[in-house]
Amino acid sequence: MTNGRIRWATPADASALAWVHVSSWQDTYAGLMPAEFLAGMTDAAAQERRRVFWERHVGSPDHVTLVAELGEKVVAFVSGGPTAERDHPSSDAELHTLYALPHAKGLGLGRRLTATLAEELQARGFQSLFLWVLDVNPTRAFYLHLGGREAGEKIETIPGGELREIRVVWDDLGTLISKS
Repeated sequence: MTNGRIRWATPADASALAWVHVSSWQDTYAGLMPAEFLAGMTDAAAQERRRVFWERHVGSPDHVTLVAELGEKVVAFVSGGPTAERDHPSSDAELHTLYALPHAKGLGLGRRLTATLAEELQARGFQSLFLWVLDVNPTRAFYLHLGGREAGEKIETIPGGELREIRVVWDDLGTLISKS
C-alpha cells in the first residue's frame, strides 16, 4: 500500500491524463492487440486527441474523474458516470477508464481510485456500475477480485483483427466500496 494522494482531476491535468492513458495502453496492450492498431492508438496524434478530450471532459458535471499522485506527479486515474442504456441497461453507471503507469501498479492506487469513484457515484444516487474490459487484459482478474461479475461480451472489429471485451458488473455499488 502507498501513501499516494487521490484528488479530483482538473483541466490542468489534461496533459498528464493523456500521458498516463497512452503509456498505460502501450504497457498493457503490447502483444494483446494488433501492433498497427496499438501504434495508432498511442502515437503523438492520439496523445494530443486524448489531451483535448480530457481538457473538455474533466469539467463535465455528469462525470467523475479522479487522479492518483505520487509526489506531485499524476500516475493513475479513473473516470466514470452515467451509462448509455445500450451497453448495459440494468446498470446506471459505467466505469469508463482506469489506467496507471507501470511503476504505479500494485501499490493499491487502482483499488483506492475505484472505491472513491464508487463512493462519489453512490453519493450522486447511482446504485450499480459496469465496465468493459478486454478479455486478455490482466486487470480483468482485478475487477473480479473487487466483487464484479462477468455479464456478457462483445466483439469489436478493428484494423488487423478483432477484440473481445467482457462486461463486468457490480449490481450494488456498496459491494465494490466494501471490497476496495
